[in-house]
Amino acid sequence: MALSLSVTPTSSSSSSSSYVLSRNPTPTPNSRTTHLNFASQRRIHAINPLQSYSQHLNASLFSISAITSSSSSQTTEFVPLKLERLVKEFKSLTEPIDRLKWVLRHANLIPPMPESSRTESNRVMGCTARVWLDAELGQDGKMRFWADSDSDVSKGMCSCLIQLLDASTPEDVMELKIEDLAELNVVGLLGGERSRVNTWHNVLVSMQKKTRRLVAEKEGKAPSFEPFPSLVLTSDSIEAKGSFAEAQAKYLFPEESRVQELVKVLKEKKIGVSAHFYMDPEVQGVLTAAQKHWPHIYISDSLIMADAAVKMAKAGCQFITVLGVDFMSENVRAILDQAGFGEVGVYRMSDETIGCSLADAASAPAYLNYLEAASLTPPSMHVVYINTSLETKAFAHELVPTITCTSSNVVQTILQAFAQMPDLNVWYGPDSYMGANIVKLFQQMTLMTDEEIADVHPKHNLDSIKSLLPRLHYFQEGTCIVHHLFGHEVVERIKYMYCDAFLTAHLEVPGEMFSLAMEAKKRDMGVVGSTQNILDFIKQKVHEAVDRDVEDHLQFVLGTESGMVTSIVAVIRSLLGSSANSKVKVEVVFPVSSDSMSKTSSSEGSNSIKVGDLALSVVPGVAGGEGCSIHGGCASFCHNLPDLQNVIGGFKAERFKRQTPQGKLIADVGCEPILHMRHFQANKELPEELVHHVLSRESKR
Repeated sequence: MALSLSVTPTSSSSSSSSYVLSRNPTPTPNSRTTHLNFASQRRIHAINPLQSYSQHLNASLFSISAITSSSSSQTTEFVPLKLERLVKEFKSLTEPIDRLKWVLRHANLIPPMPESSRTESNRVMGCTARVWLDAELGQDGKMRFWADSDSDVSKGMCSCLIQLLDASTPEDVMELKIEDLAELNVVGLLGGERSRVNTWHNVLVSMQKKTRRLVAEKEGKAPSFEPFPSLVLTSDSIEAKGSFAEAQAKYLFPEESRVQELVKVLKEKKIGVSAHFYMDPEVQGVLTAAQKHWPHIYISDSLIMADAAVKMAKAGCQFITVLGVDFMSENVRAILDQAGFGEVGVYRMSDETIGCSLADAASAPAYLNYLEAASLTPPSMHVVYINTSLETKAFAHELVPTITCTSSNVVQTILQAFAQMPDLNVWYGPDSYMGANIVKLFQQMTLMTDEEIADVHPKHNLDSIKSLLPRLHYFQEGTCIVHHLFGHEVVERIKYMYCDAFLTAHLEVPGEMFSLAMEAKKRDMGVVGSTQNILDFIKQKVHEAVDRDVEDHLQFVLGTESGMVTSIVAVIRSLLGSSANSKVKVEVVFPVSSDSMSKTSSSEGSNSIKVGDLALSVVPGVAGGEGCSIHGGCASFCHNLPDLQNVIGGFKAERFKRQTPQGKLIADVGCEPILHMRHFQANKELPEELVHHVLSRESKR
């Protein structure tokens, strides 16, 4: 049975509203007391040596202690030396049990952390065990660190890092890279090897975050960053922080009468709904609630939308309403025709053009010029993002053999193409940011071993990756106007305030945001990919936290359009609700650019939500007139089906009857690249028809 929620804010403050089932008081962290530095604490701390531990380690650890307690003027030159000695000690032990004892021995060297520092704000995210870290910038300009964990292994790792960096200058702390810790990867420890590696990295990132903030505060140069808006979810409440988050939260719990009205008409008229993740929060809130009563409602990324429509048609739906931009309804119509469901009606949610900046970029003359150049460089294959019109796909396919892709399969598509045709030229478009990010990803692969590359794609190695890079091209004049907003301003604020959080980024974001998320991904704190990849990552991390059954606070930075929040909240609430006494708190952060907000004015359009004195675009940063979230329909639209009087004829997605330059139907030619992609998804190889098309064009020249 669905829970009955009150959506009346518990506070009149514009900065924070709560949507509560039952209220639990949140403990206020105690202020931290002054502590002794690591060197002095270590001298008074009782050490319990493990009886079976090798004697030579005692001498080595004594050397480390001597280095750590040396004069502050010598600290800078000794940080690399201390790391070198730690690595030497660790690598001298080849037996897993000895390595485990080595780490536990270091756990005994760490000074005790006062209880006042074991606060939520000092928790290190991303570690399997609970880890706390506190820091202070001394009058001598040197950093002091304290740490603790409920795991002795994690505590030992924290001890090693503190030995390296306690009493170091802020510059030394910031210069240490996670790559410098590669030799301390704890390979051979019993279980959880990957998570152990992440502990090194995540604690270091937290040390650097605290260092950066303390230095900025001391110098009076702390950026005037306000926290991004966010939604904080527990098992029994949702709290909205900031006006933008309030605008998102207000639609999470729709009126039951609206839901029942929609369900009634969908059932009576056998209507299926295929909606994109980025649709209006208001529409998604109603649809998500209606899913419990009518199974033929799908909210997904663009790849799944057409597949979902076919399933609904097979289940007996006579109409499919598509909530998304025009190319999505075109794809649904084309795939239904290919599957033999031409009689099923497909309807858009507007009789006007529902535009997309990417689709528009691919329809511009510059893109055709790009493809004409590609056609003169055989053998060539065009990899086109699915977020383009059917007309674009058809015209492109006649110029250069084309396969569609999504953000979740584009990397594998390109790698497989080069594997099957080693001399191939690949031309990707139209998203410039995604193209640049793909190139950067392959450049990073040149730093990997053959074994690591084979894990990404079994038919590639270092030589093949280096070979393909000069033959990988991307269009440089197309962007998604929403993802464009994840630029420098947003990245700087994330670095300063959220670098230790879980970072998610769509493959369409600008390079700075992409690099930030890729760095987080290396330590299992981030994901770069499609909307579905982002949703799956969040689901996995929350599930792991719930299973640990300890008090935890997870913070996710949502590096894509905020329309995803409805599906994310639904998944999180389901996971938190599955545990009767869940102690996990999950915060979803919206990195909204200042460009996404405008002061209220008399000229506000229907595409804005008014919250306080702000008018917020439905899509962050989109002034209005286009985008995935501008148009959406509900029961009032569906009442007109079947459209016997042609009242909503302009809403119908018709089969393309126009022809390509070569005299073929756009509907037929435009579908071929989509079918090529579906073959690749099913068989993990490009279809022979496409390969023959590519190679035969070369032989004719």
